[in-house]
Amino acid sequence: MRRPYEELDVWQRAHRLNLDIASLTRGFPRHERFELVSQLRRAARSVPSNLVEGHDQFGPRTFLRHVRIALGSLAEVDYLLLNARDEGYLELERWEELSDRVWQLRGKMIRLAKNLEVKSGR
Repeated sequence: MRRPYEELDVWQRAHRLNLDIASLTRGFPRHERFELVSQLRRAARSVPSNLVEGHDQFGPRTFLRHVRIALGSLAEVDYLLLNARDEGYLELERWEELSDRVWQLRGKMIRLAKNLEVKSGR
């Protein structure tokens, strides 16, 4: 059975990004396990999680609040990937691909937020 949030393009993209970051960070240095790896995984997991939580609430106003929280987490993911690149844990080409995906998702989430603002009367 498909859940209603699984129909959302933004959720599908966020979920895939989360899974890819979990896989990617398995190759990071062991000494980063409780720092960068943990923080990056939590931020990446927070994006689709907030979309699910907001989507399953009642009304566009609550969903909008969760989309905004997810956008904050996505910004954190963007920075942490940049940090991983600059620390030498992530090759430039891989960083560029992930960064592009983050920014595409960001644009889609901003459009979703604007639609929800209209629906909620904000």
